[in-house]
Amino acid sequence: MLVETKARVGVFAIALGAYLPQFPTLVPEFEQQYADFKKTIPDTVEIVDGGIVTTKELSMAAGDKFRAADVDLVILQLLTYATSYNMLPAVRDLDVPVVLVNVQKKKAPDYANTDTPTWLGELYACGAVGEMVADLERAGKRHAVITGVVEGGDPQVQAEIEDWCRAAQVRRRFRDTNLAQIGRPYPGMMDLYIDETNLYNRMWLYTKQFDWEKMWAIADDITDEAAIRAKAEDILNTFDIEGGGTVEKVWDMAKYVVAFEQWVKDEKIAFIASHYDGFAKGKAGVLDSMLIPAFSMLIKQGVACAVEGDIKVAMAMSILKTIAGCGQLSEMYSIDFDEDICIIGHSGSGDADISEKKPTMKIVPVFHGKTGGGYLTQFYPHLGPVTYLGITQDKDGHFKFVVAEGVNEPGPIFTFGDTNMRTRFTCGAREFCNRWSEAGPTHHMAAASGRHIDTILKVAKIFDVPVDIITR
Repeated sequence: MLVETKARVGVFAIALGAYLPQFPTLVPEFEQQYADFKKTIPDTVEIVDGGIVTTKELSMAAGDKFRAADVDLVILQLLTYATSYNMLPAVRDLDVPVVLVNVQKKKAPDYANTDTPTWLGELYACGAVGEMVADLERAGKRHAVITGVVEGGDPQVQAEIEDWCRAAQVRRRFRDTNLAQIGRPYPGMMDLYIDETNLYNRMWLYTKQFDWEKMWAIADDITDEAAIRAKAEDILNTFDIEGGGTVEKVWDMAKYVVAFEQWVKDEKIAFIASHYDGFAKGKAGVLDSMLIPAFSMLIKQGVACAVEGDIKVAMAMSILKTIAGCGQLSEMYSIDFDEDICIIGHSGSGDADISEKKPTMKIVPVFHGKTGGGYLTQFYPHLGPVTYLGITQDKDGHFKFVVAEGVNEPGPIFTFGDTNMRTRFTCGAREFCNRWSEAGPTHHMAAASGRHIDTILKVAKIFDVPVDIITR
């Protein structure tokens, strides 16, 4: 990816201070358990270490660290029983979820040979979790619980921790990067319209506005022929071009891609929502003709590029790209009632990471519904499980996620140059269309190979937005 988005995760552990002078062996025991626990946090995030907290004052100090670092998530290890004042001061002023990790050191007690410090240090699980959740609820804090065991390893606990850290990456990406809006949404697509101030206040994403006149000239100063040639070869390695491709054929496209790459770095852009509705003549026509593959090259590197000026689907694409490694622009195309299959896809830029074979590029004289003509790209999404994510808003401007999981199946697809896939849903094609539409999403959604609703639910909890699950 072009932009660094390493999440910041506040990590601390709690224990009841009264136990420590009573049972001094608990001190090194807890220090070792906490050190081991921190090693389970993936290196894809930055740990903000709040230490082992046994008093209100230590909890307040941890909270100061977390606020100063603007953490994206807090993970709390419950070492043994502790009162909730060990936790609350550390998280009271934060607007992020608190994940309570309730892991017991040993799988099972040796009942006859367990003394009190062994019980408190190695076998005390569950006791304080309800108390913590009760007080987080009363404080209006979002929370989750993970219960497991250390002895012998616990893949489920590890997977949950990694999933939460992956979800936290999304928050950091939204906060640290910008969204570029070039032009404005497709005229009349009012479901796409958005209040950028509300977007920033609710989702922490800042919008930078750009005019097409600036974009036409963006490649004027690109003179490094070696860089242009390398990018041209990258384009040829990414796409099969109808009629054959050469470096010379994609030279101008490569020049613009090099320029776009520098632009997103300089402007710290991770999202692009664009729509051109001019006369497509001169330099405007040259750029317009090659935008689809050029933006596809940016998507390949992690920048979500949405057509028709749809900011909300750019967000959905970025979320899936961050948590799943791919984010493909999609919309409902057709229904095959004979096969009970939904045909889902979109014309425009796509994500090479979702394609099971080399995507294709072809030139068409007319972009349907849009100005001009030029290059279309068609990607071939993997067969098997697929996840769809749409983002919408209610009448008060609050955001909502709409999600579904299905299975992409083999069979005939359209061949006129647009990406499309045959998705079967457990509820059937007719009912899926009803349910998805009733949820009120924009008419675009993002797609990713695999099943990702569980991770999306964590992202939603971090952003404090509701989720409509259509089918799994």
